[in-house]
Amino acid sequence: MLQPSLGEPQLTIENPVLAALDIVVAGEAECATPARRHEPHAVEDSGSRLAPLHVRLATGAAVVLPPFGLLAVMVLAWGGWFHWVDLALMGSMYVLTGLGVTIGYHRLYTHKSFATRGPIAVFFAICGSMAVQGPLIWWCATHRKHHQHSDEELDPHSPHAGRAPGVGGAIKGFLHAHIGWLFADITPDMKRYVPDLLADRTTLLISNAFPILVALGLVIPAVIGGLVTMSWMGALLGFLWGGVVRMFLLHHVTWSVNSVCHIWGAKDYASGDESRNNPVMGILALGEGWHNNHHAFPASARHGLKWWQFDLSWVIIRSLEKIGLAKKVRLPGLERLATKRV
Repeated sequence: MLQPSLGEPQLTIENPVLAALDIVVAGEAECATPARRHEPHAVEDSGSRLAPLHVRLATGAAVVLPPFGLLAVMVLAWGGWFHWVDLALMGSMYVLTGLGVTIGYHRLYTHKSFATRGPIAVFFAICGSMAVQGPLIWWCATHRKHHQHSDEELDPHSPHAGRAPGVGGAIKGFLHAHIGWLFADITPDMKRYVPDLLADRTTLLISNAFPILVALGLVIPAVIGGLVTMSWMGALLGFLWGGVVRMFLLHHVTWSVNSVCHIWGAKDYASGDESRNNPVMGILALGEGWHNNHHAFPASARHGLKWWQFDLSWVIIRSLEKIGLAKKVRLPGLERLATKRV
């Protein structure tokens, strides 16, 4: 049950971007409506240029190679090389790395919708890094930029901003929001968007260790698969199912929040953009698919605001709070929910 509003938030933030996005750096606050949109600032790049070649090559490998891994496991399974361990590794690694993104990268580091002890924060940040969706600080900066300019020209991955008319334009907009934006030069101004994260030494260390953590996310299922089956084939299948195929599935689910959840679904709250609540993505994306709720109340630790909107990430956060491992959990008050209801 959401608690009634306890009054206006007391923010101690000097950075205007963080204040506009209702990101609390110090002190406690109840989840408020962010100020949209823009304080005076230097001209930003819309991301129309291509990213540097080495970035495009790395991104291309992360996008193109996993489908080949999916094809490989299909061929191997047809030949009889499939074990329950493979499915268990894929499912467990999907949930583990997915929660690393949804709880760690997104709700904890980007929006600071709750606070937790150092080791738990580090655990979720490492799990999020193993999802292979970019270094922690870059991911947070890009997502804050998305919220600041949602479905406007400077949004890194809007299916609507700058879209040409007609069916062709709609298709191009969808593809840009889903995958195309990854190849654009969208590096946000780090000092502008993530000064709080840049000031934290541990966060910097985790972000810089991204390549190592990506490799760890592939090695762990391979080692487990090899040890459980005591075979090299088990290690290969663990690598493919728990590493590559898991990466493929989680990538497209996450990207669908950018594309699908800004096109199809319900708008329950006024958010100032085209974000939507999509039930299918709500389940597959571990709660992130209740996207309109999130854009209306970006600082909320809970995205599934109705009882039937299952939000696994919120269940975990709430459980951590119950046992004393999470605090300053932010939720929108009943009055604010009623004010923004469509």
